[in-house]
Amino acid sequence: MFKVIQRSVGPASLSLLTFRVYAAPKKDSPHKNSMKVDEFSLDSVPGDQCKYVEEPRTQLEEGISQLRHHCEPYASWCQERYSQTKPKIQSLVQGGLDSYEYLQNAPPGFFPRLGVPGFAGLVGLLFTRGSKVKKLVYPPGFMGLAASIYYAQQAIAFAQASGEKLYDWGLRGYIIVEDLWKENFQKTGNVKNSPGNK
Repeated sequence: MFKVIQRSVGPASLSLLTFRVYAAPKKDSPHKNSMKVDEFSLDSVPGDQCKYVEEPRTQLEEGISQLRHHCEPYASWCQERYSQTKPKIQSLVQGGLDSYEYLQNAPPGFFPRLGVPGFAGLVGLLFTRGSKVKKLVYPPGFMGLAASIYYAQQAIAFAQASGEKLYDWGLRGYIIVEDLWKENFQKTGNVKNSPGNK
């Protein structure tokens, strides 16, 4: 068995080897002049008469060229918008994947705590019959109250931050109204009390 394998492997392995073969002229033959490259038919060098001539454009090629020229600003605008929105979309997708992963491995008691504010929002929707303002106020208000029961520390921090912002906005609004009052109504009062009107 070993002899059979040895006899079949030997010629097969020799077929994978590469050999270089060098040709040498015979010593008996007379010496011939070597041929030039131009004498070979396949390797003939073109003469100086050759000249590149560009083919005229067809009507289809001209139409495509004009279409590309007109679409170039829109394509660059789309590329710019895509490069601006791509990071935002990637962060949004990553946030969704993180939320999904968190919900898959949620801590114990998370879903009941999430269900109570949702149920409070539905109750808020039941109390909003007939008024569009109530639809905007009651469901988020009820959900906020129910969530503040379970997440008291976060609710206190949110109330402090939003209270400071509301106070700041109210102060700015008061200053703007006061400036408008002084500009418009005090000028008309000065016109009535001027000495020329008496």
